[in-house]
Formats: sequence, structure tokens, C-alpha cells
Amino acid sequence: MAQTIYTIGYQGKSLETFITQLQSAGVDAVIDIRLRNTSHLAGYTKRDTLAFLLQEGFGIAYEHYLELAPTAEILDTYKTVQTWDAYEAHFIPLLKARASEDLGRTLLSRYQAPCLLCAEPTPEQCHRRLVAEYWAQHIPGLGIVHL
Repeated sequence: MAQTIYTIGYQGKSLETFITQLQSAGVDAVIDIRLRNTSHLAGYTKRDTLAFLLQEGFGIAYEHYLELAPTAEILDTYKTVQTWDAYEAHFIPLLKARASEDLGRTLLSRYQAPCLLCAEPTPEQCHRRLVAEYWAQHIPGLGIVHL
């Protein structure tokens, strides 16, 4: 049976737009894959705030997995000097080393329409796209929709 993994970035989105996109897609779980998600700068997406909001306000589960985030070294180097190609070259082997497809299978068995969350407004240069594509390569029948 085919299943879909959704992805979403929150930067530049109002809370209303963010929630509407999740609801319109039928998302039943937000899987937070950010390395740093507790800063006051995260606004409504600060870990505990978002978990409460999604679960209590909209019936959407929330889980956070550092195993799907880049290391601090990869992220900080990318932000200062790396190209996106170099980022991918370091991050994809990390997904393999962490056997992230196993976590993907577990999450897909628990939820009908999980959504990977990160900050970037578009997926092109965001690790949520890399995670989704990696899973799609290793989990037969998995489709990807970027919200």
C-alpha cells in the first residue's frame, strides 16, 4: 500500500497558514527534525509550544527526532562556508550511518500522514527534503509531498 510523507517549513508562514496547510493535507503527525528547536526565536514552533498547540488544539501528534537532524558541525559549517552540494555530501552518509530508514518505517507504521518539519520555507535546500528522498529510496511505494 502506497503511503505519503509530507514535509513543511515554517519560516515566513503565519500560524494560521501553517496549521491550514497541515490540516488540508490530512497530516496526523508532525515529525520535528530540527537540531535546535527550543530558541525563543522559533516563535510558535518552539518545541514545547508547538507540541501543545498541535496536540491539544488540532489533534495532530508531535514527535522530535534528533536522529534526523544534521550534526551541529554539519549545520554550522554549512551556515558559514559550505555549499549545498557539500552539505548533502556530509548529511546523506549520516542518514545511512544512523539507519534512518528504520525510523522512517516505524513512523510510517504509526501514522497515516506524517509530516517532516524544519525551518526553511522551501525544500530545495533543506534537510527535510533529503530525509524524505532517502526514505523514498529505501521504503518501497513512499511518495513525497512538500507543503
